[in-house]
Amino acid sequence: LFSNAEPRGELLEILLDKFPYYVLGWKDANGKLATDYLVTNWTVDNKILLQTTLEKWVFSRLERWCAKSWRTVMIPLVNTLLSEDDKDRRMAMFVETCSKLKQYENVESTSI
Repeated sequence: LFSNAEPRGELLEILLDKFPYYVLGWKDANGKLATDYLVTNWTVDNKILLQTTLEKWVFSRLERWCAKSWRTVMIPLVNTLLSEDDKDRRMAMFVETCSKLKQYENVESTSI
């Protein structure tokens, strides 16, 4: 889907609704996450797809956990990532976003 020359937002929406969030953490035969293709092949369309993915993958989960304080941390980080034109900085921000989300999951899982 993401490595296609013309990725489709409608298909992405359906897949994000049907599959569990952790599918986005799976790597393909090349050792890449699906989102790696969006982050490294920066186009207007891929930016929209990445934004959609992050909204479903990050913000929807934070909302389900009633994590308003973490949402305020993540929103500026994601907005900065989406506005970054430098591929290396964008990838670093993406890694930081994923790390912060995992950090939050660890905090929540130990506080239950």
